Order: sequence, then C-alpha cells, then structure tokens
Amino acid sequence: MVTESTQEPRFSDAYWMDQALELARQAWALGEVPVGAVVVRSNVLIGQGSNRPIGLADPTGHAEIIALRQAAQTMGNYRLPGCRLYVTLEPCLMCSGAIFHARLDEVIFGASDPKTGAAGGALNVYSFSGINHQTQIRGGVLAETSSALLKKFFAERRGRTD
Repeated sequence: MVTESTQEPRFSDAYWMDQALELARQAWALGEVPVGAVVVRSNVLIGQGSNRPIGLADPTGHAEIIALRQAAQTMGNYRLPGCRLYVTLEPCLMCSGAIFHARLDEVIFGASDPKTGAAGGALNVYSFSGINHQTQIRGGVLAETSSALLKKFFAERRGRTD
C-alpha cells in the first residue's frame, strides 16, 4: 500500500496544459499558428516547443516535434516511455507518427482539429490496433481556451489586408 507521504505529487492536466498554452502564445507573438506542447516525465518537464515552421523554414517545425526533440535530448534516447505529451491542438498525422516512434504513454490535447487532426478530428490513427505501440489519447483539456486562442489568431489574420 502506497501512503500519501511516498506518492510523488502530480501537477494537474490543467497545469501542464497552461504551460503549453503559454508556449502557444509565444508562437503567436512570432507570427506562427499558436500551438504549444510540453513533454512530462515523472511530473518533470523534459521538453517543450511552440509552432515554428515559418521561422525555421521547416515543415516539421510543429510544437509537438520540437518538444519531442528536446525531450529526447534531455533523456539521451529517442524513445520516451513513461512520458506524457500535452499539446494545445490535436496532433496531426506527422506528429502522431513521431509520437508512436517516441513510445509516449499518453497524449493529452486541448482543441480538436476536424481538418487535420489524427486523434479523432479528421481520422484516428490511435485506434489502429496493428500499430506496434499503443499510445493513450485524451482530448478536451482546456479545450475552450485552446480553441479560443486559435480562433482569435485566425480572425486577426483574416482581418489583415497585407
């Protein structure tokens, strides 16, 4: 039996999603689509990223990929078992592939993406039992905040004439 004194404290999903949202806001400040991601292991932040495909001139410059790269460097291994990824927007197919290769235990996302989301939005690759690693997926954590940030960003963009 585990007693309260021996359990490691765990920050809430909302806490970690707030960290990802702050990174999303940083992406917006750089003119990027506001998406942020953090990788957590044993309740410790080991990787973080914000969208940077424009600034890096890199189609793989998604927040999830940047966070996974940093986490892999921190751990000294491209496999990240025991880790959770928090991301403000449902992962796309590219990011989901990287997530599977990293062997993440769980992905927690904010807003759904009906156009390119690969966790139930446009398709659900996480439901395919034939994939060699199964990653748990949960959506809807601070979904309203994540969605509002994206909607505001795109409304502002559409309002521009430049």
